[in-house]
Amino acid sequence: MALERTFAMIKPDAVKAGNIGHILTMIEKERFKIIYLQMLKLTEKSVRLFYAEHVEKPFFPSLLEFTLSGKVVAMVLEKENAIEDFRKLMGATDPKKAAKGTIRHTYGTEMPANAIHGSDSRESAKREITIFFGEFAAIPSSEKRNAKEY
Repeated sequence: MALERTFAMIKPDAVKAGNIGHILTMIEKERFKIIYLQMLKLTEKSVRLFYAEHVEKPFFPSLLEFTLSGKVVAMVLEKENAIEDFRKLMGATDPKKAAKGTIRHTYGTEMPANAIHGSDSRESAKREITIFFGEFAAIPSSEKRNAKEY
C-alpha cells in the first residue's frame, strides 16, 4: 500500500481548551507523520473557500462564526491509508456519538465544537491541503522522487 496524505485541522474549541498537544500525541501514537503544521486565524474569505460545499446550507452561518472564533492548527498528515485511518481516529462527527478513545469523543463537546476536521476523500484532501499549504504539499513523499518540482 502506498503512502497517502490527508488534511487535518484542530478547531478553535480544542485550541482554546489547550488540547493541541494532547491531540498531536494521539495522532503520532497512531503512526501518522506530521508533514506540515501551522497555527493561524482564518478569515471569512478562507472559511468560505474551505467550507465551500456548505456555504448554502442552513447551518453555515453558525459554522462560519465558530470557525472565526479563534485560531486553528492546520496539518498535513502522511501514512498508508491516511484518510480512512484518520477518519477512524477522529470518530463520529457528533462527539456524543463518537466511539470512546477517538479525538472527538475525548476533546469534542458538541456540534460544531467537535475538536477536529479531517478530509473525507482523496479529492477533499488534495483540495484542502492545497488551500493551506500549496499543491506540492498534497503529493506523498513516496511520489516526490519523480516530481519535477522536487
